[in-house]
Amino acid sequence: MLEPLTLFDFSSESNLSSWYIVNDTVMGGRSDASFEINNEGHGIFKGHVSLENNGGFASIRHQTKTLDISQYSAIKLRVKGDGNRYQLRLQEDNYDRFSYIHYFETTGVWEEITITLKDFEPWFRGRYLQKPNFSGTQLDGLSILVGNKKEQNFQMEIDNILLIN
Repeated sequence: MLEPLTLFDFSSESNLSSWYIVNDTVMGGRSDASFEINNEGHGIFKGHVSLENNGGFASIRHQTKTLDISQYSAIKLRVKGDGNRYQLRLQEDNYDRFSYIHYFETTGVWEEITITLKDFEPWFRGRYLQKPNFSGTQLDGLSILVGNKKEQNFQMEIDNILLIN
């Protein structure tokens, strides 16, 4: 059996230099987010999504080196959300302008969320693309986005992100 591949484990990583924030401010919006590691060793993604100036999203992105993930079938996150819906977004190639996305709901308690790789669909700026779903062969990066077409505060704790078979 293939061992899980750890994409990021916040309890063992104290450096978030491979992560960065991308909010709707890139297009004039007013949403605000922060990302840090707390004393318990969890990543904390929190902030406020604003609809001002046609805004409406906040995200964190993790740049990986190009990974061959063809032996894995799913991605698993251990998170403690706030009851909001989030998107997990995968990049197959850094040169692509679109992402493969899948929504997930959080409940307010620690939970493991497993999503099959082939279930990620191609989207660009809120529009579904008529392309095949994620191939599951290569990964160049991932992001977590909150943008539910409403003004809202949000906070999610993240323990780890793994690829599993």
